[in-house]
Amino acid sequence: MILACDDERIPLELLSASIREARPEARLFAFGDPMELLDFARQNQADVAFLDIQMYGMTGLELAKRLKDLIPEINIIFVTGYSQYAGDAMMLRASGYVMKPTTKEMIETELANLRHPVAEKKTSRLRVQCFGNFEVYADEQPVHFEFSRTKEMFAYLVDRRGAAANTGELCCVLWEDDSESRKVQLRKHLADLAHTLERVGAADVFLKARNSFAVARDKLDCDFYSFLRGDSAAVNAYFGEYMTQYSWAEMTLGSLKSENRR
Repeated sequence: MILACDDERIPLELLSASIREARPEARLFAFGDPMELLDFARQNQADVAFLDIQMYGMTGLELAKRLKDLIPEINIIFVTGYSQYAGDAMMLRASGYVMKPTTKEMIETELANLRHPVAEKKTSRLRVQCFGNFEVYADEQPVHFEFSRTKEMFAYLVDRRGAAANTGELCCVLWEDDSESRKVQLRKHLADLAHTLERVGAADVFLKARNSFAVARDKLDCDFYSFLRGDSAAVNAYFGEYMTQYSWAEMTLGSLKSENRR
């Protein structure tokens, strides 16, 4: 897990983009407020933190000290436009130091030379990305569905946030047709979903009853769900796109845009 903090929006977006280019598979949480980052770090173990040095209210140097109290082995990489802070950064035994504007190449260099090497970690939870294209990951590897409509069906169940859907509703979403032949076809996709999740060790995510299908939302690491809880990292990760490959997702997108304006 990688954290990023800068109290200026444009530099934070550039830093986040550079990190995503360098490590597209990494879980990145970006913050515009140092206190929000500390609150997040109290509940989550991160491996690397990119911190702007000059921030209003709390400098990156102060933030690094407090962050190391919470996560002693975290790799701190300072980001700044001023080279005079390099000495102070090294006194804190920082892992690295990069100058603004950041680039993919700068980030790659720092991540390849961490003070505390990051051991590969396994996660038992499925990670679901709703912002942008809908994607599913297990152990940070993309989950392959045999049929594209199986993936779409799973996306729709995620969109329902744990509420159940029946076969007729699922057929209408996938084909705009709930005829008997479509219901027969749907059974193939339900079986594919069950088998796919079982293969990646996440069988308990899919909840099935008589003509009732849902996801166990508490077993998903989902950016959409985190956004709805008001998680600042998820709010910062939302750039106005939601499950872009599915037209039926536009209704939820509208509600997200309304929520984001508040």
